[in-house]
Amino acid sequence: MCEFISWKEYNGKIWFLTDKVVKPRLAEFKKYNPGWRDDLSGHGAIEWFFNLPSQCEANKECTDFSSPKNFPPEIVEAIKAGALSTIGYGVHILTEPARAEYEKIRGLALAEYEKIERQALVEYEKIRGQAWAEYEKIRGQAWVEYEKIERQALAEYEKIRGPALVEYEKIRGQAWVEHEKIRGPALVEYEKIRGQAWVEHEKIRGQSFWEIARVVQNRTRAWH
Repeated sequence: MCEFISWKEYNGKIWFLTDKVVKPRLAEFKKYNPGWRDDLSGHGAIEWFFNLPSQCEANKECTDFSSPKNFPPEIVEAIKAGALSTIGYGVHILTEPARAEYEKIRGLALAEYEKIERQALVEYEKIRGQAWAEYEKIRGQAWVEYEKIERQALAEYEKIRGPALVEYEKIRGQAWVEHEKIRGPALVEYEKIRGQAWVEHEKIRGQSFWEIARVVQNRTRAWH
């Protein structure tokens, strides 16, 4: 995964992603790359959106927002115009008061995500616990039956123990399959809810940052 901001140099041109490029094809990119959120700021995403060869003249990236001189002029103008809201954010272009306002909004968004994630986890653990309890119940009953047969058949121990153990393992296996059948969808649902909550958190965080950053007075003097 590359960092925000990444760009490529190819055929004498600077290639980087902007909202105008990404938004129309974002749904398509999500299907192509399940880890799209982490990869959207990378060179691979630039190649995909612009259909560029992976071997370009240069792959560049910079995370130092202390000065616009660290970036190509095209990217500087895009940052000032707030044209990278889908891609990422660089909080160091903000003044201290503006950054405090952004952190406040980001904190609220993170708290909401954690609240939803906790609720989803509690529900998943509840279902998983019930499934495990049912599995243990069936396994316990099967083991009791196995022990009973083994004790009764002490005289013919080796003869009867084998089939009894096979029956126990069969019942235990069936119970485990049932346990996994219940736990699996619950885990999928938990991950779905957690993922949706995180996407919403990232959306709010990104929007709030760029709404603040678009205002010239909220950016450090170097970024005016």
